[in-house]
Amino acid sequence: MPLVVVGISVLVLLLLMTKLRLNGFAALLLVAVGVAVVRGIPLEKIPDVLSEGIGGQIGDTMLTIGLGAMIGRVMGDCGAAQRIAGKLLDICGPRGVQWAMVLSAMVIGVTMFYEAAFVIIVPVAFTLVRVTRANLLWVGLPMSIALSTMHSFLPPHPGPTAVASTFHASIGLTLLYGLFIAVPAGALIALVWPRLPFVRAMHPTIPEGLVSERTFTEEEMPGMGWSLSVALLPVVLIAGAAITDMATSGSGPVLHTVAFVGAAPIALLLTLLVAVWAFGPRIGRSLDEVSASCRSAAQAMAMILLVIGAGGAFKQVLVDGGISDYIKDVSGGWSISPIILAWLIAVILRVALGSATVAVVTASGVVLPLVAGSGVHPEIMVLAVSCGSIAFSHVNDPGFWMFKEYFNLSVIDAIKARTSYTTVLAVLGLGGVLAVERVLDVIGV
Repeated sequence: MPLVVVGISVLVLLLLMTKLRLNGFAALLLVAVGVAVVRGIPLEKIPDVLSEGIGGQIGDTMLTIGLGAMIGRVMGDCGAAQRIAGKLLDICGPRGVQWAMVLSAMVIGVTMFYEAAFVIIVPVAFTLVRVTRANLLWVGLPMSIALSTMHSFLPPHPGPTAVASTFHASIGLTLLYGLFIAVPAGALIALVWPRLPFVRAMHPTIPEGLVSERTFTEEEMPGMGWSLSVALLPVVLIAGAAITDMATSGSGPVLHTVAFVGAAPIALLLTLLVAVWAFGPRIGRSLDEVSASCRSAAQAMAMILLVIGAGGAFKQVLVDGGISDYIKDVSGGWSISPIILAWLIAVILRVALGSATVAVVTASGVVLPLVAGSGVHPEIMVLAVSCGSIAFSHVNDPGFWMFKEYFNLSVIDAIKARTSYTTVLAVLGLGGVLAVERVLDVIGV
């Protein structure tokens, strides 16, 4: 049975990494090969499947993660991140640091991918930890939870947008309804989870190389205007492109240019160029110093990218091994609410395949026949699938490894923190979807 193979492979992976202390990159590749053999993928094709999975995953994430990490390190090494952190503390106070992180993450995360937003905001979280001497998860976990919610629930993120297209749903209405679910659910979990005893028992340290260890004086730090402008520039570029795309239906050189500039890798590349000048020659720092910051960020990201790439290889083996086809066949005869069915299929695919985007796109194909005959608003069906796709983030999810490495957690602690919060978010999301659908029925929309 395919799902038994998936379950055993996850247990073996956990054993390799927790008991045998095998490197995550090697453990993921080893398990991926084992699953490929068991699922009957021809031996001569296994290397190609692994390469396809690694290439697809790294191709999707390397540019955004790499460029974002460089921007964050450049800002950290010149004091810009400390400037922003200090301003947040001035506005919210030490007791309000979690609210500051949640609000910032939600505003930025509406349009920016989880990975891109994460690597831009996390240096601020690291700096706040150093300034307040708080637990890393006390400050960083609310940020990650808020970003996860925005990324998984709402367009213009790739998963919900793709499903909206499949269901012929309105992007604008999906975003509007989704905000009523995502904002309260994300804020609630973001503020509750760091206070849970099993999370407070964790005491991770900031990973070396991802943030400056220097404390700057007031005179050494760049101004708040430049610091905030550089941090928000990719948000403005990406958000501008998303809004333009939703507001217009035509095409032309101007719209193509806006879409190009607003693509995450290009927006981050342009931001890095601005950061190099604004936090380099403009304030008297040499280009050699700025380049050293970029090199340090790249070195710190190397193992993270390898592990994420290996997670992509594992995911590809599960896809090519027929897991999604099996789930389609099994779920075809179920007789339950179309909203719950859509959510449940997305949950199962998320557990099996790891990628939230792969889960929602695959689930949308399964659920599509239900949309027309169910009488449920297509936007609600989009949100049901999107909410399901965030559940049970674990070792076959590249985002899980990014969370683990940045917060310097063991695999077990990462499962306790991330797998638990993503699952509760999915359940709250389902409740929110059912509630919104009920309200729409009552008011006759």
